Amino acid sequence: MPNHAPAQPIRLLVLDVDGVLTDGGISLDDLGRETKRFHVRDGAGIRMWLTLGLEIAIITGRSGMVVHHRARELGIRHVVTGSKAKAEAFAALCAQLEIAPSEAAMLGDDIPDLSVLRACGFPMAVQDASAEVLAFAQLVTQAKGGHGAVREAIEYLLRAQGRWQEAVRVFDPRFGGSDKREGARS
Repeated sequence: MPNHAPAQPIRLLVLDVDGVLTDGGISLDDLGRETKRFHVRDGAGIRMWLTLGLEIAIITGRSGMVVHHRARELGIRHVVTGSKAKAEAFAALCAQLEIAPSEAAMLGDDIPDLSVLRACGFPMAVQDASAEVLAFAQLVTQAKGGHGAVREAIEYLLRAQGRWQEAVRVFDPRFGGSDKREGARS
């Protein structure tokens, strides 16, 4: 990972789904119903982020209820599915939330994410992202999409903002660790 923090505090984290929150595989049963596999640590990280009063949004090109079910379970209020114009969805979301694009980060994995990655203040990519996304990202996770990359990105952002201890206290109110990890991958 690069050794720099976002220029200013990030208040909005935008996530793609397939290849970021999942490993990119799409499973269909005999009836054509789609299923997805999500990583539990990503969910814990999302809950930490939201508990600190920060915003998360999902912007994905695919449609389906599975994303809405997972978002509802985690408390993600802003979900855009079936988006053919992710940059426009991102701009509308920023306006709605009164958050400057420079105060937003995105974690993406493929070419459809580039328009938002270019528009946000802190573009990030999962380890197995496309070459185009990797070349543009200011942060590349060590984890692949669907394998804890979202949690890793959230931890990076919260440590950069000096809020990691506060985030861990969401689950362990007595936590007294440090925002600096010895030998951290930063």
